This record gives sequence, structure tokens and C-alpha cells, in this order.
Amino acid sequence: MLKNDLIFRNPMRVAGSTDQEEILPPGGLGAVLARAGVGKTALLVQLALDSLLREKNVLHISLGDPVRKVCLWYEEVFRNIAAQYEITDRMDALWETILPHRLIMTFKAEDFSVPRLEARISDLAEQDIFLPQMILVDGMSFDDPEARQSLTDFKTMAASYGVHAWFTARTHRDAPADEAGVPENFAPVADLFHSIFRIQPEGKEIFVRLLKGGTPEAREKSLFLEPTTLLIRLGN
Repeated sequence: MLKNDLIFRNPMRVAGSTDQEEILPPGGLGAVLARAGVGKTALLVQLALDSLLREKNVLHISLGDPVRKVCLWYEEVFRNIAAQYEITDRMDALWETILPHRLIMTFKAEDFSVPRLEARISDLAEQDIFLPQMILVDGMSFDDPEARQSLTDFKTMAASYGVHAWFTARTHRDAPADEAGVPENFAPVADLFHSIFRIQPEGKEIFVRLLKGGTPEAREKSLFLEPTTLLIRLGN
């Protein structure tokens, strides 16, 4: 019951499908855009935790941060969620049930490629060690001229495994954006994504705007990150 309560309360579900199971379809790509230090990784971890609570296998790929730092992100976000919903006394037991569904991989950014990732996933699957149902990629550069081809290859791989994937993308503070709000450095690859969120600080608020995907009603919803915990919340 506790898992179901946390799943139901997840504000990100306003952007999901009609059955509220997934925001992305199998083979779909999603992106979280923000400038440095605003909350991209925190939001990515909250997307992951929602899947972990539903006993989905999540592969988290970090391009730069060591495994321990990624683990600390999960522990901190989960601890903040437990405090928010006053379940700290049951946190440890719940945490132990979701950990087997998470696997963290790290790559140096310059060493990361879709063929290399696919080979590692294939090795894990063939040994019945881990088969992801959701993939997160944190730290990929979209300014690279080869980014579009890499994403196209990634979509092909994701479709072959029937998984969906989320990426973080760093934007620049004063970069111009198109009419949908997509920054210019991301616009050349935006068509490859099914769903795009953008985190934008304005005054004391940190807005999370759905730029692409979801329903028209979902795009009208007000989502925010709490400045202290970086937990997502639905506006009034």
C-alpha cells in the first residue's frame, strides 16, 4: 500500500499516458533541460524512483560522476520524499525492496557510445543479471555535432529492447529559445524526443515546464521544484 500511495502522489503523473503508467512509450526518449546546478539530476532521480517503486528495472548511466555520488543522489532524494510523506519509520524497508531494480553504470563522456552501451546491456541480459526497462543518461553533450546520430542509434536500440530513456541536457542561461521554449542548442535534436521538460528558475520559484509531450491539459499544469529539497510538486 505504501508503494502505491507514493506512486499515486507523484506529481509527474500529470504528464503521463491515460493509464498513468508511463510518461514515455516503449522506445521513446525524454529530456530534462536546465542550466547547470538547477536540478536536472534530482528530477531524473525522481523519474527513476517512480519506476523503481513499480518494480521496473532502471539503468542509470552517469557520464562523469562516480557511482558513489549517484548513489548519494538517490539516497538524498528518497530521504526527502520519506520526510515529506512522513514515512521515515518505514523508509529502510521500502528502500531495500527497490534497490535490486537499480543498476548504475559510469562512463567517461568521451568513451560513451551506443554500441558500447548495447554490448554491456547484452552481456548483462545474457547472464540474467539485469535487463533494463528504463534507461537514464545523465551528462551527455548535445552541442556535439555527432549528437543527432547518437540519439538516432539510441532510439533504435531502445525500441529493440522495448525500453524508454530519459536524458539530461545542459542549457545556457541567456540562450534564445523557439516558440515552444526549446533552447537553441537543443532544438536541432528536439524532434527525436517524445517528451521534453525544462527547469527554469524565476525569482524564488523553480518552474518545471512541459514543452513537448503529454496532453494539452498536462502542459497547462504548474509544476515546481522545491528550492531546498528539489522535490517536484504540483502548483495550486
